[in-house]
Amino acid sequence: MPIDRLEISSLLKEQIKNYSKRSLTEEVGSVISVGDGIALVYGLDHAMAGELLVFPNEVYGMVQNLEKTHVGVILLNDSSSIREGDPVKTTGKILEVPVGESLIGRVVNPLGQPLDGLGKIATKKTRPIERKATGVIDRQSVNQPLQTGIKVLDALVPIGRGQRELIIGDRQTGKTSIAVDTILNQKGGDVICIYVAIGQKASTVMNVLETLKKHDALSYSFIVSASASDPAPLLFLAPYAGVAMAEEFMFEGKHVLIIYDDLTKHAIAYRELSLLLRRPPGREAFPGDVFYLHSRLLERAAKLSDRLGGGSITALPIIETQEGDISAYIPTNVISITDGQIFLQSKLFYSGIRPAINAGLSVSRVGGSAQFKAIKKVSGTLRLDLASFRELEAFTQFGSDLDDATKAKLDRGQRTVEILKQGLHQTMPFELQAVSIYALTKGYLDQIKVEDIHRYEKGLHAFLLEQEQGQAFLANIRQTKELGDVKALENLLEDYTVNFL
Repeated sequence: MPIDRLEISSLLKEQIKNYSKRSLTEEVGSVISVGDGIALVYGLDHAMAGELLVFPNEVYGMVQNLEKTHVGVILLNDSSSIREGDPVKTTGKILEVPVGESLIGRVVNPLGQPLDGLGKIATKKTRPIERKATGVIDRQSVNQPLQTGIKVLDALVPIGRGQRELIIGDRQTGKTSIAVDTILNQKGGDVICIYVAIGQKASTVMNVLETLKKHDALSYSFIVSASASDPAPLLFLAPYAGVAMAEEFMFEGKHVLIIYDDLTKHAIAYRELSLLLRRPPGREAFPGDVFYLHSRLLERAAKLSDRLGGGSITALPIIETQEGDISAYIPTNVISITDGQIFLQSKLFYSGIRPAINAGLSVSRVGGSAQFKAIKKVSGTLRLDLASFRELEAFTQFGSDLDDATKAKLDRGQRTVEILKQGLHQTMPFELQAVSIYALTKGYLDQIKVEDIHRYEKGLHAFLLEQEQGQAFLANIRQTKELGDVKALENLLEDYTVNFL
């Protein structure tokens, strides 16, 4: 068979035309030293900050320091098998975590690996843990409330969707309880909840998990846990992993509540890593960029514009203080980043006032614009009443004779404190909160003994839910978010109060 030279020539030309030179280059360095979750690596001249590196035995690391002669790397899993001289490869990628609906109901570590023994996370979607926060143009102002179900918060320190509200106080004052109650109150709503445990005891995380299971809250929430026994790099990554998972829902137009429990331990873990990487220490031995550590995290909480779907991330960071000192380095940093703070006081907690929220030091800078009108209307004078009561209470300790007006203010103050008390995991719909506070501010509780107030309130709610007129009134508040026919409420309150007395 004769060979067709023209055909061969055309085939060669076609192959030459379609030829593209593909060369795979891989940068490989070697370990200089390793220990305490840190490795120093020589020979990675083109490594990038935050880049993922691969060590032998499937150990991964993330570049933190770019030095002249080496790079400092934090190790993300068990580093006991790493030895001096081991090869290290660059990947050209930054660390990503799995995201999506399949995380709901699960307990995962900051790398998205399951900790609950329920098998792999069935998702192929991932998001980088570090991302530039949403810009001003892509946001809108906070205009929707996030109901906590806690009377004192929804009335005095309202939280809006897209807000960053700090929970601050000494240890064992109920900070985690407020965060968990807020998660429980989202049941039946449209908010996905993420609890990020940073440096907590495994038993504490287990208690939170059991509480969520007991109240059927795992159907809309999940836990990201870096416990006290985990290495410092995982504690450092935990909140960034949590907010990356939250952003996936936000950009789908959904609403997310994320709890960081707590950022004090997060800052301490970062300080540990920074000192091991020989970064220059500053105030309280924290590195100079500790403010940026939390600002780039909390700025990712936002209410997106309608053009981007209108989704939101509401952040409730927790900070632990020493002896109520809110002027320490980390507390002042986080207070300046957030949109307000909920301050819990040991003195109130041990005197039986639960939740132990100091209404004078607690503030919400943007939540008021998102507060339902029904709650805003009834709680207008509440903060002033509480403040004047605290002042008079301190004054009366000197034992001077009191006039009738002062006695009346003290009596009202005691009833205000009592009606704002709330049991653990006993969240309340906002329409019932409005009724309770209305009964207080309009003087219906003035005839009730202080010790009988909780019995009165419980009975009042049951009375309204049984009466057809009461049901219609509560349904109207739920739908319109306004107080509605006040005369009808007053008639119901008078009937119930007379029967109660």
